[in-house]
Amino acid sequence: MKFSVVVCTFMRPGDIVKMLDSFVIQTLYPDEIIIVDASTNELTKSLVLQSKYKNLKYFFVDKNTRGSAKQRNFGIEKVCDHIEIICFLDDDVVLLENYFEELLSTFILFPDALGAGGFILNGNLWRQKEKAYVTKFGEYYFDGWIIKENARNKLRKYLGLQSNMPPGFMPTFSHGRNSFPPSGKIYPAELLMSGVCSYRKSILDNQKFDNYFVGYSLYEDIALSLKIAQKGPLYINTNAKLYHYHATGGRPNKYNYGKMVVRNGWYVWRLKYPNPTFKNNFKWHVITLLLLLLRFLNIFTTPKKKEAFTESMGRFAAWLKLFISKPQIER
Repeated sequence: MKFSVVVCTFMRPGDIVKMLDSFVIQTLYPDEIIIVDASTNELTKSLVLQSKYKNLKYFFVDKNTRGSAKQRNFGIEKVCDHIEIICFLDDDVVLLENYFEELLSTFILFPDALGAGGFILNGNLWRQKEKAYVTKFGEYYFDGWIIKENARNKLRKYLGLQSNMPPGFMPTFSHGRNSFPPSGKIYPAELLMSGVCSYRKSILDNQKFDNYFVGYSLYEDIALSLKIAQKGPLYINTNAKLYHYHATGGRPNKYNYGKMVVRNGWYVWRLKYPNPTFKNNFKWHVITLLLLLLRFLNIFTTPKKKEAFTESMGRFAAWLKLFISKPQIER
C-alpha cells in the first residue's frame, strides 16, 4: 500500500531528527514524508534538509498556518494523489523498526478499516492476569490484563464516575479510557491519537481537522476520529509500537493548557453527544471539577507548584466560561 507520513513541527529540531532517524531502519519505508514546519527560525529546516532523508518534502509555513490542526490540514493537501494511506506522527516520537509495516497491516487484515492507531510503549504499566489472581478494587481489568489505577481513577470508581465503556470509546459523560494492554491484538476503537495514527486518504479528502482548534491545541485528533468513526470502523494495533517522549519545546503555558483541557474536552464530548441527559451532563461537570481539584492539590504534592496552580486556574476559568459562552461545534 502506498503511504505518506505527515509530521507537523514547531521548535523541536533535535526531536524531529531523532524521529526521522527511526524511519531509516523501518522494514517498510514511506513513499512520501511531508514535514510542515511552523518554527520561528530555520534550525529545523537546516537539520532536516541536510540529512537527505528519502522521499522527504519540507514545507515552511508562517504563523497563519501554525497549530497542529492547521498544519496537518496543510500537509493533507500536499499528499500525492496515488497515496492510499496517510499516517500522522508527532515530532517527538521514535518508532520501532516494524511500526509502519504493522500499522498498515491493519488495513489488510480489516479491509473495511478507515483508520488505524499505533501503540505507545513508554508509560505502559499493564501486566497479564494470572488465572488464580482476583482483581482488586484499585485495579482495572481488560482482556486478560490488569493495570493499577491512579488516584483519580480510584476516586472516580469510588464515586461511581468511572467509564462504563472499553478503552478507545467515549462514554456518554465523556472522560473515557484510551490505554490498551500490550497484548499484540488489534482492537476496535473510535478515539485515535493523531500523533500515532493513520487514515485512508479517500476519507481525508473530504474530512479534515476542525478549524475550531487553533494554535497549539488538544483533542483535535479526537474530534477527527469521532467524525470518521461515524462513517466506518477504526482500530488500534498494539503491534505497531513506538515511544512518545512528550518534548517540552513549543508547548503553551500551563494556564492556557488548563483552559484547553476543559473547553476542548467539552467540545469533543458534545460533538459525540450533542444532547446529553441531565445525569450525563451532571457527571461531566462533576468529573471536570474533580480533576481540577486533584490538579490543584498537586501544588502540595509535586515540586512543580507553579505549574499545578496555573493549570488548575486555567481549568477553573474555562469551566466558568462554559456557562457564558460555549464553543461552536463543526459537524
